[in-house]
Amino acid sequence: MAVMAHGGATADLHIPRARPNLWKQLWLWVLAAMVIGVILGMFAPQTAVKMQPLGDAFIRLISMVIGPLIFCTIVNGIANMADMHRVGRIAVKALVVFEVMTLGAVILALVAANVLKPGAGMNIDPAALHGGANLGEYMEKAEEFGFSAFLLNIIPKTFVGAFVQGNVLQVLFLAMFSGAALIWMGEKARPLLDVLDAVLQMIFRIVAMVMWVAPLGAFGAIAFTVGKFGVGTLASLGTLIGEFYLVCILFVFVAAMPIAWWCGFSLYKFIRLFRDELLITVATTSSETVLPRIMTKLTDIGCEKGLVGFVVPAGYSFNLTGACLYLGMVAIFLAQATNTPMDLWHQLGLLLLMAITSKGAAGIAGAAFVVLTATIAMDHTIPVASVALMLGIHRLMSQGFSPTFIITNAVAAMGVAKWEGALDTEKMKAAIG
Repeated sequence: MAVMAHGGATADLHIPRARPNLWKQLWLWVLAAMVIGVILGMFAPQTAVKMQPLGDAFIRLISMVIGPLIFCTIVNGIANMADMHRVGRIAVKALVVFEVMTLGAVILALVAANVLKPGAGMNIDPAALHGGANLGEYMEKAEEFGFSAFLLNIIPKTFVGAFVQGNVLQVLFLAMFSGAALIWMGEKARPLLDVLDAVLQMIFRIVAMVMWVAPLGAFGAIAFTVGKFGVGTLASLGTLIGEFYLVCILFVFVAAMPIAWWCGFSLYKFIRLFRDELLITVATTSSETVLPRIMTKLTDIGCEKGLVGFVVPAGYSFNLTGACLYLGMVAIFLAQATNTPMDLWHQLGLLLLMAITSKGAAGIAGAAFVVLTATIAMDHTIPVASVALMLGIHRLMSQGFSPTFIITNAVAAMGVAKWEGALDTEKMKAAIG
């Protein structure tokens, strides 16, 4: 994130101090586009489904720069710290915060599913489900999903392989080695760091241009969702969706409020600051689309640039709180729906396993669904065929857990910055105090 010291490269993404013209606000245009998309999906579903390429195109426009962005920001962050001991210390602190949040998500999912019992009384016969054929693609990925595969998947086959495949874990792996190498090179690395700064300026310019079409992407994505799945056809699973959204909201306050209080900022103002990114994430169900803007805003409110460039991307692999909420509630829901007996300790063991396996899901299409399928298959208790129940509503569920991750990951970065003494509290209080 050293590029941001130059100022001009990210001017379009900086937090405006005054908002005299409401019509210029991105969140308003995204919200209007989402409303239009919902209306089109309800009254012209066949036309709405054809809008899917608009949402997919927007996601691809952002995804094409995510790999280079993460690599350059982490390398710059590590190199500018110029101290491998500090890098290691920040990494440990980040992992501690991530794991505490992940464990909290697992526990809340366990409690909520057992108290609310969304699947009780459904009496689903897995043999009667006809969605099994549609699980082929997910089952193939799930068969390759295991602990050893996860470890091997961290290491790319070639230096550029991580960027080609868009694998976040592999990009993190390369960036950490590259940053450490640049520290040991000393002043000889300065020309290369200048090049990385220039590349970051270019990437942020690209992001600023792509954000102009965010409302169009949001319209296409939300229109497809409503047109494809409708409202009435989801009535049987509406209880699960509604309860899951409530659990996500509850988790945001339970996990984020203590950190906000400790750091000294208003959680309401913090969430309001990221309203553009949250609306885009809800519409596209993709957290990667807003990664550049989140890092920029965190830096603007007082977090050290190098720390943000290291911690926030790392959270995309190690702080999957929203996915853990989804995995926990859905797994127990499927057990309840199929009348599969599972005692409390069995449930806890399954959810802890999911919390671990989810770490290797970064960069995999339909990651949460793949982890769900793989873990249930490994557990040999819940019928794997029952996962077909989630095919129709997985996208709607992800519209809940993706924003949850965005908020909790950003708050986690604030907490790590405070812990490390890398948070400008005066700047923070002026923005969100």
